[in-house]
Amino acid sequence: MNTSTQEDYCGTFLAAKLLGLSVGTIQGLVEKNELHAWKTQGGHRRISMQSIRDYQRQHGMTEASDKTRYLKVLVVEDDAAMLEVFKSTIDGWTLPVDCSLMSSAMEALIDIHTIKPDLLITDLKMPGVDGFELLRTLRANPAFSSMVLVAMTGLSAEEIAERGGLPAQAVTIQKPVDMRWLQGFLAALVAIRQL
Repeated sequence: MNTSTQEDYCGTFLAAKLLGLSVGTIQGLVEKNELHAWKTQGGHRRISMQSIRDYQRQHGMTEASDKTRYLKVLVVEDDAAMLEVFKSTIDGWTLPVDCSLMSSAMEALIDIHTIKPDLLITDLKMPGVDGFELLRTLRANPAFSSMVLVAMTGLSAEEIAERGGLPAQAVTIQKPVDMRWLQGFLAALVAIRQL
């Protein structure tokens, strides 16, 4: 059983950014037990920040600061190509963001208690449990009341209203997502959290 706090762990993408390595190399270091990690119920790897700091010390790298507060972002999108666009784009930014990617709302519901994102970006139209249900479920749970919710969609405002609308204060962005807007939005959230 994992007894560490959520703040003691990060995702694979952030670990790669902190160590200046590829995601594949991070996965290899985990498999060789050079970085300590565990998997969430949905199979997503969470890597110990202490093992990242230990690795940095052992290899003469600048250590990750305990004072840096990373914005935890979860992107839920059933289109694999779009997930890859999010991964490569966000990974290229210098923002302190720990981004997790999931391909279904059900997967997100399984792991969201473990990851505890500050920001959820979800597609609305997905098979099975869709983004509407995901957003409503999260907004109904007091544990996620401070989570920022962003719905990305190709639906019109009328079509969204016909499906019951979105929870209050959910931000709606049209597809295709303007990544420059998203970068500015993330930068603003990072700045607010550092106040």
